[in-house]
Amino acid sequence: MTLEAFLAESKTLVDAALDRWLPVATEEPRRLHETMRYALFAGGKRLRPAIARAAAAALGGTDAEVLPAACALEMLHTYSLIHDDLPAIDDDDLRRGQPTCHVRYGDATAILAGDALQTHAFLVLARETPRRAAVADLVLALAEAAGTGGMVGGEMVDIEAEGGEPSLARVEWIHLKKTAALFRASAVMGGLAAGAGPAQLEALGTFGTSLGLAFQIVDDVLDETGDAATLGKSPGKDRAARKMSYPAVAGIEESRRRARACADEAQAALRALPDSAILAQLADFTVTRLS
Repeated sequence: MTLEAFLAESKTLVDAALDRWLPVATEEPRRLHETMRYALFAGGKRLRPAIARAAAAALGGTDAEVLPAACALEMLHTYSLIHDDLPAIDDDDLRRGQPTCHVRYGDATAILAGDALQTHAFLVLARETPRRAAVADLVLALAEAAGTGGMVGGEMVDIEAEGGEPSLARVEWIHLKKTAALFRASAVMGGLAAGAGPAQLEALGTFGTSLGLAFQIVDDVLDETGDAATLGKSPGKDRAARKMSYPAVAGIEESRRRARACADEAQAALRALPDSAILAQLADFTVTRLS
């Protein structure tokens, strides 16, 4: 299967499962449920769920085993986007090619929709995971990636670093926590869902971390070089906010070289896995994508 076909298939499967496991918009509180669905079904590549699904498949796991983890990852990721876009953080009015949640529904509803998606991620993970022995480890992996030692902590330091003296060590720390932690969790959770052993989980963790760093460096470059129509969000925000981005510290060309090196590191980690062709293609896609 080509990567394009795999990503399309993953999106179809994940969207159907999300639709099944999310509250319907006609249930009270209707506005909250409508906003959750608005944010989730606005588009997006479903890349984190695809990584989880590819990791599970590399170890002989099934879609039924990994879909709860894949959906939990997408819900948690979407919650972070809703909150990142708020006026108090990035103050953005465009996401995935449409008005951001707070623009469409107001700040208060957007905050609550993000909160609801975060908690619903853990609900689905705990309730729907077929491999019951893996539930605690799955919840732990997601919580570690999402909390102060991961995504939220990275966001906080990113905010504190705005306008500061450029530092490669600091920008890499931010990217490892804010972005790569959830990529690592995606790969590891796919492995856990499929019953991976310690060595396989270690390889998946290394793969996910390197892939996530490559992804965020490319994201930094695209913020400098892309346009709103292609990206589905407002470009140039990092420079305007004087954010600690890779291009701000190292320049565009060096950032591209570093992203390629990270993708190569991700691919090297896959040697411990029996069937990792799609994961390897995901690493290449990460550094060649245009949005």
